[in-house]
Amino acid sequence: MDFNLNEEQQAFQEAARAFAQGEMAPMASEWDEKKIFPKDVIAKAGEMGFCGMYCPEDAGGMGLSRLDTAIILEELAAGCTSTAAFISIHNMATWMLASWATDEVKSEWCADLTSGQKLASYCLTEPGAGSDAGSLRTTAKKEGDEYILNGSKMFISGAGSTDMLVLMARTGSQESGAKGISCFAVPANLEGIHYGKNEDKMGWNSQPTRAITFEDVRIPVNHRIGSEGEGFKIAMKGLDGGRINIATCSVGAAQACLNHTQAYMLERKQFGQAIASFQALQFKLADMVTELVAARQMIRLAASKLDANDADKTTYCAMAKRFATDVGFEVCNNAIQLHGGYGYIKEYPIERYMRDARVHQILEGTNEVMRLLTARRILEDGATDAIR
Repeated sequence: MDFNLNEEQQAFQEAARAFAQGEMAPMASEWDEKKIFPKDVIAKAGEMGFCGMYCPEDAGGMGLSRLDTAIILEELAAGCTSTAAFISIHNMATWMLASWATDEVKSEWCADLTSGQKLASYCLTEPGAGSDAGSLRTTAKKEGDEYILNGSKMFISGAGSTDMLVLMARTGSQESGAKGISCFAVPANLEGIHYGKNEDKMGWNSQPTRAITFEDVRIPVNHRIGSEGEGFKIAMKGLDGGRINIATCSVGAAQACLNHTQAYMLERKQFGQAIASFQALQFKLADMVTELVAARQMIRLAASKLDANDADKTTYCAMAKRFATDVGFEVCNNAIQLHGGYGYIKEYPIERYMRDARVHQILEGTNEVMRLLTARRILEDGATDAIR
């Protein structure tokens, strides 16, 4: 029990923990091994409200704060990090649609998306536009009362198995950079949309990852999300929360590894005594716990800044994402070390947590980009007193 949480947050935490341990953890190894996308379990999560956590209530969501959402996601990630990460991406894409789409699109899609009956993918990354999202080349050309989409996206979570694509595409010239990007709600089964193979990945195997190609795909003008040229702004607003979400998934994975390691150290005997009695290993465990608590609190600070619409919310989210994803992976890695050879075999789940957590240092903006964002803000005039 986390006594820093209020009663409602404790209730969210307990409900998410029970769901994760009952519905996710027992199947996570099979989902990973067989590359099963557990849409039925995600739909059950939707029944709990976990597919529309911070979407507005009038759109069918729970209207939770980002802090409340982080508390829930951490517990889900401790059950299955890969599936929890997809749920977090679905939440981000659904929130964008629920917040800025036209009334017609909202009425058609929001109820199904926030309930988990239908799922959404977020389509930003391209073969030549990863960290430099402002240089994306997928186009949306307006022709009468339609937009015609052409281009490609890659590394799209859920692609080929989801129902809605929240797409960033260029409505302005390539030279217009970020100002020429708009956002669209694209039904995933439209003519002209083609999906690549499910990528063979190191982790995140319970969610498919595919490239998507758009060839003269036509969508009505009312499927634009927000105004023309607002896409990059919407994407960045989404990524502030997305970075907290992914950071939280790292902490959830690390906490699960820590729990397994604590139990293992008390049971495993070497030289006639439990390895928990060896001071060198005690110190390693102490460092893991200390850093994990620090990461969790940094996420909660960033979430509170985002909830308060603080002027420096983006910087806090970037710092939390960088720190928590690095710490989360290191805790998972150290848990394997403390398990010895057993940590390296799939009979124990910690190797899966480590594989699933590794990509968090790359996506939603690489940790190098997080450092860049933070440094730029620190070096602004008067920033030293602001970031503290």
